[in-house]
Amino acid sequence: MPNLFDTPSDWLAFDKAHLWHPYTSMINPLPCYPVVGAKGNYIELADGTKLLDGTASWWSAIHGYNHPRLNKAIQEQTGRMSHVMFGGIAHQAASELGERLLRIAPNEFQHIFLADSGSIAVTVAMKMALQYWQSLGERTKQSFLTIRGGYHGDPFSCMSVSDPDNSAHALFPNVIAKHYFAPRPTIPFDGTWDPDYLALIRQNLEQNADQIAAIILEPIVQGAGGMWFYHPQYLRELRKLCDDYNTLLIFDEIATGFGRTGKMFAMEYGGIIPDIFCVGKALTGGVMTLAAVLTTQKIAHGISQGENPVLMHGPTFMGNPLACAVACTALDMLTETGPSALYPTGWADNIARQSKRLTQLYALKDATSVKDVRVLGSIGVVEMKTSIDVAKAQAFFVSRNVWIRPFGRLIYTIPPYSLNDDELDLICKTMMDYAISN
Repeated sequence: MPNLFDTPSDWLAFDKAHLWHPYTSMINPLPCYPVVGAKGNYIELADGTKLLDGTASWWSAIHGYNHPRLNKAIQEQTGRMSHVMFGGIAHQAASELGERLLRIAPNEFQHIFLADSGSIAVTVAMKMALQYWQSLGERTKQSFLTIRGGYHGDPFSCMSVSDPDNSAHALFPNVIAKHYFAPRPTIPFDGTWDPDYLALIRQNLEQNADQIAAIILEPIVQGAGGMWFYHPQYLRELRKLCDDYNTLLIFDEIATGFGRTGKMFAMEYGGIIPDIFCVGKALTGGVMTLAAVLTTQKIAHGISQGENPVLMHGPTFMGNPLACAVACTALDMLTETGPSALYPTGWADNIARQSKRLTQLYALKDATSVKDVRVLGSIGVVEMKTSIDVAKAQAFFVSRNVWIRPFGRLIYTIPPYSLNDDELDLICKTMMDYAISN
């Protein structure tokens, strides 16, 4: 492309004046660091500084950056076709990806909707639930039940089932649909289960089952809602309640899928199967935007045999061949084993290695500034007692040649799976140094 700016400072100045970044102001924006490249586990700034990535670009770049296999997949697919509409047209890249997804998903899932982003996948999952009940003549089931502390994306449909207190609900009260909320799960992942714990969500179902199409939540890990890990028994009990009250169950595995929690999918900790689940983020190894909604034959056929047998959604870039091709390679890189594989003894062993390394964060449990420390799979969280000054914290991490993006009271790492032990140690040491000094 032709360059319109002579120096990084020129295009950075344009960026600051005209380009909106996530969750910031145009008048007083959070500082941005000028990135000119990314390779392996490092992001390169315009001044040559290389930052070890501790966030995998918001859960997505699990294999690091600029990997030759992922680049090759894009180049080869571009030579065939970069895009073609999915309406009335099929292509091999989509079928290849579908086969790989069904191979690693529980056997009950047989049907896939290829969406173009995670939030759209959530929207499609919600539509599936609503159309399923309409197809059965259950026209009053037009609401959802979810738990506080959740996050499912920023479109209005996704916001309506995200936490009502820590989101944008108050800004758009007349636009966001009103749904049912139960308390967030407060029993930690390794805590002692209380059989009476679901009393309020059970009460919600007893009173409103004829209105509720589905329960939707993030299994085991609440991501942007606080990086909270809750007890697996919650999922098992929830599945029973859904069956008892004739309600569907939707899992948002966009952040937790593809090994991040130590299981291929976080639902495996509960040993149960939802009716619909969404994946995204790591699906393409962080190279392109792509997501998918997987569902059972019961749901797919239920919708397709109804009064309106057409699932009413069709994004322009649905099933994009370029994204499907690179996703196939990213999944192959995750699941291959052997001496030449990226994770020679398997992805699960590699995540266990990372998890063991991240447990050194527990040394902060007694720090006066720290409220809690949590580790699950390749996720490490330090919860501070007070809110973090993001700009100040970001500058601290960059000064240590590490990229970590805190929010609220949380310093957390969701690193690429390709980080070695020394790199993980540097991530942990930087987080610990910040926590102790603040």
